[in-house]
Amino acid sequence: MNWTELQSAMATHGYVASDDLSVALHLALSLGRPILLEGAAGVGKTEVARVLATVRDTRLIRLQCYEGLDAQQAIYEWNYQRQLLAIRAAGEAGETANDVEARIFSETYLLERPLLAAIRQETRPVLLIDEVDRADEEFEAYLLEVLADYQVTIPELGTITATTHPIVVLTSNGTRDLSDALRRRCLYTYLDYPDRATELAILNVRCPDVSARLAGQIVGFVQSLREETLEKVPGIAETLDFAAALMGLGIADLTSDPAVLQGTLTTLLKTQSDRSHITTEVAQRIAGRAA
Repeated sequence: MNWTELQSAMATHGYVASDDLSVALHLALSLGRPILLEGAAGVGKTEVARVLATVRDTRLIRLQCYEGLDAQQAIYEWNYQRQLLAIRAAGEAGETANDVEARIFSETYLLERPLLAAIRQETRPVLLIDEVDRADEEFEAYLLEVLADYQVTIPELGTITATTHPIVVLTSNGTRDLSDALRRRCLYTYLDYPDRATELAILNVRCPDVSARLAGQIVGFVQSLREETLEKVPGIAETLDFAAALMGLGIADLTSDPAVLQGTLTTLLKTQSDRSHITTEVAQRIAGRAA
């Protein structure tokens, strides 16, 4: 599958990918390299991995990063409750300590976490390492080691080498600088908010029942709204929610009912400050331009 075929396949599943993104994904697949997608929240970074897994007809395994995430939580854990029950039962049965230890530190009691699960799949999965910038630098360093060798070491079991190399997609919202080492390891693409034509294409693919006139108004309204001074700029998902809300209320023209339009802004504006800033008058001014 070349990059244009990949682009078409993604569009079939509801994701309108730019040429740059399509080429970068094709290269990542061809070269077997991780790809780092950076950009503001809401531009569709996570959705790339979901759609790619659908296109490839494979499993999506997601590791959601957060502050304090450590290697054990990302790779494996032991089922301590089952181990304690086994130890108690073994004591009552008179088993030796060595026999009990060998049994409780076995595959039966191992809980796979995303990184371990990803390298043990028979079919190459998509491994989404979401919001890697939220994890600590120490975890980022460990992640580099895993992505370099595609193997992990569990002290009680030894080294587990990858059955297949997963397709790795990392996302970052830019909340902190990532290390040069991680950036060198990955192919890189920056995802920005879509231009009018692209966002209109996305809306038509995801909401095919919306009229051409209303679709144009919706995209124009959201694009203008992003130019306002907002704490949380609405992303593509919010555009789709906005469209669904308008259609559900039977609105065919953004300027027809100011009160209803103001009510539907709950799908676009996610802080009290932003709701206060976009008054009914401001919303009508933006809608008038969009019309």
